[in-house]
Amino acid sequence: MIQFVNVTKSFPTGNVALDDVSFDVEPGEFVFIVGESGAGKTTLMRLLTKDMDPSQGEVFVEGKNLSKLKHRDVPQLRRNVAVVFQDYKLLPEKTVAENIALALDIIGKGEKEIVSRIDDLLKLVGLEDKKLFFPRQLSGGEAQKVSIARALAIGPKVLFADEPTGNLDHESGMMIAKLLEKIHELGTTILMATHNLDIVKALKKREIHLHKGKLIKDTKKKKVEKHE
Repeated sequence: MIQFVNVTKSFPTGNVALDDVSFDVEPGEFVFIVGESGAGKTTLMRLLTKDMDPSQGEVFVEGKNLSKLKHRDVPQLRRNVAVVFQDYKLLPEKTVAENIALALDIIGKGEKEIVSRIDDLLKLVGLEDKKLFFPRQLSGGEAQKVSIARALAIGPKVLFADEPTGNLDHESGMMIAKLLEKIHELGTTILMATHNLDIVKALKKREIHLHKGKLIKDTKKKKVEKHE
């Protein structure tokens, strides 16, 4: 589903955010992208959503080389690869329901379907009773749940969570990680960028470790070939 092939991303300042990184993610995987601030996690996400192109190498999503993807096809890519951010990015003047509805309205869903989908998503994240609340009335964990619900509204195949627990206390952070695990079990491929090793250890998923732009560890289990 996702392939990074010898990907390097450098900037005019001389900073190398990713340095010859290669890995692949199969449909239905849950993968932690682990590293401290500046390791290259956010750059990886921006490449995956074609917010930028690699300086060298190739990024593929569902067999398509993103460097060759036409501008008109980028919106479809971003429906397939949704992003959850550390700072939620909720519109403060909109209610929880309205924040989620915006994502559905953009992709042309009708009013009845929007209402039904909002109810389903809020039930999934456990916030049915917060439908008419504004972001300022939510805890950090609740705001992140709304952010996740909004990202799921468009029915993505891949959810990239960029430090989704970074602004949360341990308990709330673990709750968000468990929610992402639940979403993964329902069929969505999850990539979660984090530096929280407690969460990584608790969920026991595949880990890709970045350090100063280099891939230094990948715990992907190799397939064992059967010989007759």
